[in-house]
Amino acid sequence: MKFFVDTADIAEIKALLPSGLVDGVTTNPSLIMKSGRDFREVVAEICGLLDGPVSAEVTALEADKMISEGESLAGIADNVCVKLPLTMDGLIACKALTGNGIKTNVTLCFSANQALLAAKAGATFISPFIGRLDDINIDGMDLIREIRVIYDNYDFRTEILAASIRSANHVKEAALTGADVATVPPSVLKGLANHPLTDKGLKAFLDDWAKTGQKII
Repeated sequence: MKFFVDTADIAEIKALLPSGLVDGVTTNPSLIMKSGRDFREVVAEICGLLDGPVSAEVTALEADKMISEGESLAGIADNVCVKLPLTMDGLIACKALTGNGIKTNVTLCFSANQALLAAKAGATFISPFIGRLDDINIDGMDLIREIRVIYDNYDFRTEILAASIRSANHVKEAALTGADVATVPPSVLKGLANHPLTDKGLKAFLDDWAKTGQKII
C-alpha cells in the first residue's frame, strides 16, 4: 500500500520525508485555508519536495471551467494530480484532462456506482471517503470492498485511494480490503509506528544495556 499524507503543512511533510513513507500528498481547499498561504505557492512548494503525485483541487463546478482550472494546476509541476468532484461535470472534466495526459483524483466518492463511473472516465485515483460514511453509520470499508471487486472484474487501472481516514484501524482495514493507497493526516501516519509493547521492550533492553556500562561508539 502507498501512503499519501493529507496536509498542506510544509513542515509536517518535510518531517515525514526522511522515513521514506510518503509516496504522495493530498490537499484540498480546507487544508490550504489552514495554511494561510497562497494556493499555487503552497502546491508548487509541496511538488518540489517529492516526486510522487500531489493532489490539488479545482473549485469550479462547470466542466469547461474545471478543465481550464485543471490545466492551469497541471502547469505548476509535472507531479500535480488534479482533484475533481464526483459529479457529471467532474467526470467530463476527468475524461478531458486524462485524455491530455494529466493525472486526476476524483474525490468525494460515496458509492460503488460513482467509482465505476470514475474508472470509466479514466481517473488515475478514486477517493472513497471512509470516515464520512462511518459518521452516518455506514461501514466505509464495505465501499472499498465493492470498488475492489468491480475494478478487478474489469481490470480498471484506476487506483483506490482510501480517504477520510481517521485512525490506525482505518489504515489496517483499508490495507486488508485491498485499497491501493491510503491518504492520512500526519498524526495518523506517525501513530502507526506506536505500540505499548514496543515501548516496554525497548525500555527493558536499554535498562539492561545501561547496567553493562558499555558504549557502541
